[in-house]
Amino acid sequence: MEESVVADFVGRVHATDFGSGDPVSGRVLLSQRRLVLATDGGKATIPLSSVFDIVVGTVPGDLRSFFKDSVTVAYEQNGARKSALVEGEPEDMERFTRLLFTALLRNVTVTVRHPAQIGGRVTDAEDHTASVSLSSGAIGFTNCPEPFQVDLSTVIDYERTDRTLGGTRRPALVFRHVPDTQTVTSIATVPNGRTLNILGRYIKLEYEEVKEDVESFDPTEEQLEILVSIYSAGGEANVADVVTGDVAQTSMILETLREESLVVDGESGAALTRKGKMIVTSYLESVNS
Repeated sequence: MEESVVADFVGRVHATDFGSGDPVSGRVLLSQRRLVLATDGGKATIPLSSVFDIVVGTVPGDLRSFFKDSVTVAYEQNGARKSALVEGEPEDMERFTRLLFTALLRNVTVTVRHPAQIGGRVTDAEDHTASVSLSSGAIGFTNCPEPFQVDLSTVIDYERTDRTLGGTRRPALVFRHVPDTQTVTSIATVPNGRTLNILGRYIKLEYEEVKEDVESFDPTEEQLEILVSIYSAGGEANVADVVTGDVAQTSMILETLREESLVVDGESGAALTRKGKMIVTSYLESVNS
């Protein structure tokens, strides 16, 4: 099969093999088999089969002053672990990121259980093998009895774990997402640690951005009480259902939560946003741990 280039643009690059500590202008070429970074001073060729991790938007400390929006590619070569960084125009980087993940997860088969839980209720869903299919802002699981797609913007929680399938212990991803008003838990068991890293990074692409906002917000006891009350009501509730004391005080707290983008006005009352759900699930985990 002829190897074709799926991405080709000029950006700023840095690779362990370049020998220089500073990023330089270079050409970035991506095919379904390899990533090539070419500069006036040399070339780095990275087989995609050697890539074991991808980090989007986080730059190592010694290069932070040079790169802003970037993609870091971690790979193995001759028994050594190396890295390469790529930075470009936003449009180029968005397309490059999606195509890179698509190439890395091509022909990957996982075992999924969906929905494993709806809200706090464990379902009777069975495990099925499925193919991974990526699209802009979403991940799909196809070639299974009930194919489904997860919008990355709905993911509110993520956990790495292990599961035993067919007598073999394998790495797995447990992630919660909110396609509508209820939280859905899905489990994807993967063949190896490399797939776990890359698939997990893709699922967390948008989750990490929101998580930073969530971690910077320190809710009061009263705010948490209202958020948990709305969550317990299924993600949406009228004011009467969440009043814990003075009605006027509750309304003031709700208004603050709206300003913080944790609550919006739903069809039948106050509804939790994705950030609001993330704060509640984080709080409940800390209580139950």
